[in-house]
Amino acid sequence: MSSAHRSETPTTPRDAALHIVRVLRDHGHTAYFAGGCVRDQLLGLTPKDYDVATSAPPDAVRALFPRSNAVGAAFGVVLVYTGHGSAPGGRVATEVATFRNDGNYSDGRRPDDVTFTDAKQDAQRRDFTINGLFLDPLANDNERLIDYVGGRPDLQAGILRAIGNPDQRFAEDYLRMLRAVRFAARFHFKFDPYTEQAIRKHADKLTGTARERIGDEVHRMLAGPTCKRAARAATLLASLGLDAPLFGRSLCDAATPNSLAALPENADHPTRLVAWLPTLTPKQLRRSLCLSNGQTDAIRDLRELLNAFPALLDQPIASRKRRYTHTRFSDALNIFRVASPSASQANALAEDRDHLTDDGIGLAPPPLLTGDHLVAAGHRPGPDFKTKLDAAYNAQLEGRIATQAQALQYVIETE
Repeated sequence: MSSAHRSETPTTPRDAALHIVRVLRDHGHTAYFAGGCVRDQLLGLTPKDYDVATSAPPDAVRALFPRSNAVGAAFGVVLVYTGHGSAPGGRVATEVATFRNDGNYSDGRRPDDVTFTDAKQDAQRRDFTINGLFLDPLANDNERLIDYVGGRPDLQAGILRAIGNPDQRFAEDYLRMLRAVRFAARFHFKFDPYTEQAIRKHADKLTGTARERIGDEVHRMLAGPTCKRAARAATLLASLGLDAPLFGRSLCDAATPNSLAALPENADHPTRLVAWLPTLTPKQLRRSLCLSNGQTDAIRDLRELLNAFPALLDQPIASRKRRYTHTRFSDALNIFRVASPSASQANALAEDRDHLTDDGIGLAPPPLLTGDHLVAAGHRPGPDFKTKLDAAYNAQLEGRIATQAQALQYVIETE
């Protein structure tokens, strides 16, 4: 049995890609590491995954690797599986793409047709020079870099540059303008002047891009390990004129990248969106970024809490406790802390929450009274049950009742 058909032991993404390169080379094909993994390695970063580019056509790749899936065979892309079980340390999926030339992009997303070619031509059809690099991991000279597009000097100079004609690169897929922002923010790179000019020129064309793709790209640019990086991306979006086609309006008077930058690093996507875009409604954000129901609900909850915070300390104890136990309270407080003119309000809320947590009752004790208790006491179920139970629980939270009997008596007295 050939090495290509032997079962693989669990492997890392790099080991999996290296194995695939070896098998392809053993069978007479050219094969390299390609794209983002090469870029990240040259920057001293650990790539999350590894892509392989090869001269082998998709049918040849699938013949060599039966455990594969032709996810985009028409475009020369095959997903090859190595190892067993689930990650980490288990089955690894590696994207293997045949060197290609792209035809016209009539839908502004994918080429109408492709022609399989060599590595040099394949590099020319990629988006940015820093993503157009290949690496030969089996070279005798310790991983030889193959650079047909000037990607290495751009990496060294910290420049983001479109490959070839930037107008053509963006016209092929206008989402690349958002990718440019994400890469520039992630690596703190400057734009090549012609690339920046092309983005400004074509910014309004972003309105024709599918909203789910836009939402995914914005999520990726905001989801970095630091909120400062997310804030850089937000600032670039506005400065390049990409904000209006994204949200239907300029963000110059609405966005607060500084608040976004000051959030804790564990802030999730809805929290980052609310800190960045405090004046956009949940409905506007949902429509612009194709948000899920859960994300939209989270944004709505955060907005309601933020609206309640300025006057919350003047509310009854029960109302405050209910706010403090909301699953989004800590996230909202983080936004309030960085967005308020003074941190004293946020500190006062945090101190009040801590005080009420230790008041001998707690923020969310088990209710003394339930619907079953009311039925057992002779109350007929109806729409007023929730009102009665809420009133009894508020009295419990404020220490006005302490037993089930007192809760039942409270309901009778307040009917």
